[in-house]
Amino acid sequence: MQIFSSINQTEDIKVYAFVGPSGTGKSYRAQMVANENGISYIIDDGLLINENNVVCGTSAKKAPTKLETVKGAIFVNEKDRNEMKKAIKKYKPKSILILGTSDGMIEKITENLGLPKPYKTIYIQDVATETEMETAKRIRTTQGKHVIPVPTFEIKKDFSGYILDPLQIFKLKDRGNEPYMAEKSIIRPTFSYLGKFTISDTVFRQIAEYLAKRSDAIYKVMRTRVESKPEGPNIYMEVSINYGYNILEALREFKQNLKREIEILTTMSVQDITIVAKGIHMDDEKKQQVEEKIEGMEE
Repeated sequence: MQIFSSINQTEDIKVYAFVGPSGTGKSYRAQMVANENGISYIIDDGLLINENNVVCGTSAKKAPTKLETVKGAIFVNEKDRNEMKKAIKKYKPKSILILGTSDGMIEKITENLGLPKPYKTIYIQDVATETEMETAKRIRTTQGKHVIPVPTFEIKKDFSGYILDPLQIFKLKDRGNEPYMAEKSIIRPTFSYLGKFTISDTVFRQIAEYLAKRSDAIYKVMRTRVESKPEGPNIYMEVSINYGYNILEALREFKQNLKREIEILTTMSVQDITIVAKGIHMDDEKKQQVEEKIEGMEE
């Protein structure tokens, strides 16, 4: 009886299809289409998205080749397919918007996930002008940029090392409709025209030492060590602190600034930063003041 109930739950889901050629702006408009049709869940390139949160899946855009991207998007891999099926049964969405480049692709996705055929199909030309679609294609072709309809902070760890840009759009389609903020992330996959890229350890070291020089609390960087990993760098630094600063507060503030700047400048998620105070620097004037205080205490 439990198996029958689970199957019924899946069959009761109302599937909406959003179809358009690759690069015409489907992911860009996905939240708008979902909002207009009262849909809370989106399946896009291997991800199950609930409003602004990724609740299941791995983005097909992480694949090393276009062929692997297509396989990921239609859930050819048994492990990915089973995980998505479990998530759908867990969250019990009343309706799902599925994005695809063709009716055939939508059919493959619904078949692989055991979902019913689309209740309604929306085509990109229904919601975008020819000019808008041509602009989207040009950006895809010349810049290799793809949109995922979730905020950058939701996917940054998964896409460490990719070029990421946040995008926020305030939408108010018709008079009387509720406004909403569509938050999305723009990425360049590994198979874009730029190809794969790596960031030298020297870059992280230079950023760290540059920020240290700009810090009033830090007098000198004595040692810097960077260990790069696929998911992001580990950074170790030894510094001397200027006399008069609270050491713990100074190191905590510098660590936060360093993490933020590296992630902004390189799009890499910093895994760990260790800052050790190895000494305290005191200029001649302050040394004299301290010596005078000591002499006064002795008298």
